[in-house]
Amino acid sequence: MFNNRTKIKELLQSDKTDYDVIVMGWVRSFRNNQFIAMNDGSTNNNLQVVAELGKFDETTLRKITTGASIKVAGSIISSLGKGQKVELKAKTIEILGESDADKFPLQPKKHSLEFLREIAHLRFRTNTFGSIFRIRHSLAFAVHKFFNDKGFVYLHTPIITASDAEGAGETFHVTSFDLENPPKNDDGSVNFKEDFFGKATNLTVSGQLEGELGAMGFGEVYTFGPTFRAENSNTTRHLAEFWMIEPEMAFSDLDDNANLAEEFIKYIIGYVLDNNKDDLEFLASRLLEEEKQKPLQERSEMGLLEKLQFVINNNFERLTYTEAIDILRESNHNKKKKFQYIIDKWGVDLQSEHERYLVEKHFKKPVILTNYPKEIKAFYMRSNDDGKTVAAMDILAPGIGEIVGGSQREERLDKLTERMKEMNIPVEELSWYLDTRRFGTVPHAGFGLGFERLVLFVTGMTNIRDVIPFPRTPKSAEF
Repeated sequence: MFNNRTKIKELLQSDKTDYDVIVMGWVRSFRNNQFIAMNDGSTNNNLQVVAELGKFDETTLRKITTGASIKVAGSIISSLGKGQKVELKAKTIEILGESDADKFPLQPKKHSLEFLREIAHLRFRTNTFGSIFRIRHSLAFAVHKFFNDKGFVYLHTPIITASDAEGAGETFHVTSFDLENPPKNDDGSVNFKEDFFGKATNLTVSGQLEGELGAMGFGEVYTFGPTFRAENSNTTRHLAEFWMIEPEMAFSDLDDNANLAEEFIKYIIGYVLDNNKDDLEFLASRLLEEEKQKPLQERSEMGLLEKLQFVINNNFERLTYTEAIDILRESNHNKKKKFQYIIDKWGVDLQSEHERYLVEKHFKKPVILTNYPKEIKAFYMRSNDDGKTVAAMDILAPGIGEIVGGSQREERLDKLTERMKEMNIPVEELSWYLDTRRFGTVPHAGFGLGFERLVLFVTGMTNIRDVIPFPRTPKSAEF
C-alpha cells in the first residue's frame, strides 16, 4: 500500500518519540543540505526533516527544492531546535515530484495577496490560504452539524430554475441553443419553447422559494449550495458565484427567525474557535501586522480573536429600521457629511457605510435590524399592520455590514398575490409557490447567509476573492 503515511499535524501534536513513520508532503525550504521544512497541508506548521550529512546521494539532494514533493521514512526523535518538540530523522528520501526552483512562483518569502490571486491555482500551498480554507471547511461542517442537531432536513434545491426569487433580473441564462442561430418567433424574439427545458431558464439566485415548499412538509429545512448573480460589481465584496445557507422554518415568526440566526452565528463561530485555534492565531497575527500599516484612526479596536469572542459572548443589539434611521440622521457623521450617501429621509436603502457605522461606531456589536420599508424589500416578505413596513430582518456584522438577510414570509394568499401584482411578479408562473398558501398555510420564516461573507468575518480577510477557492468575477472565470 502506497499511502500508509502519518499526517504532520498528528506528529506535531504528540510528544511521543522513538518510533518509525512515513511522511509525505511538499518541501517548503531546504537549508545547509541537511534540514528540510516539510508541509502536507494538514497544518501550517512544518515538520523538520533531518537528512544526515553523507547519508544521501547528491542526485537526491539536488532534487530537494522548494515545491518538490517527497516521501520520507524515518524515526521521530526529540528536537533540539526551538519551536518544535519533535523532528523526523530520515532513513530514506524518495522524490515523488520535482520542482524547478527557478520557475516555482512560491519562493520562501512573503508574497502579496494580489500576486497570489494571479496564481490562485498554487495559493493553497501558502500559510495564509491554508488557514483560510481549513477554517472554511470547519465552518461548512459546523453549518451542517448545527442544523442536523436541531432536526432540520437538508434540502438540495435546483441550480437551474425558471424563477428569479429576488425579482432583480441579474441572472445567468441557461440554454442549449446555438447562440449564433437561436430559433425565433414571428416577432423576432427567441423561441424558448424550442429550448432544452421548453422555457427560459437561469442559474439560481436563491433556493428560498423551493426551501419554503420543503418547510411546508418537513417543518424545518435548510439549503447550502451555490448561487449566482450576474451583477457587474467588480468590488472586494461581490462574487458572481457564491454559496448560500438558507433555512426555512414553518410555525415561526420574525422573532423566532432572529433568535435562530443569532444562535446559528454564535454556534459556528464558537466551533471554529474550538477547532481551528492555530489557524485563527496565525490569521490574527497576520491581521495585526496589516493593521500596523494603516493610519491610527482606521485601525480596528479589537484583534481577530477578541472580535470573535465578543460576538459569541454578547447579545446582538436589536432595533427597527426606523430607529436606525433616526440614529443615523442625528449622527455627527451624517451632519458633517462624512457619509457618501447622506441620510435625509425615512425609506432610503441603507448602504454598507451606514450598516458599519451602526455596528462599529454606535453599538460596537452585531446588530439585528427589523421592519424595513416595503418598497425596498422583496415581494414574499410579510406586510406589517402599519401598511408601510414588512417583517424583514438583517444582521449586520463589524467589518462587512450585512451578513444575514431574512424575513417572516407572507403566509396570507390575498396579501401575497396583491403584493406580487404590485411588483409585476408573474402570478401564474409562480402558481406552485402560491399553492403553499392555498393548502394549509402557516406562519413561517427564513433567512439567507452568504457563506463567503461569513468566512471573511471569521478570517479577518478583506477581499471576498480570498475566501473562495476559485473566484468568479466580471471578466474572470479561470480554471
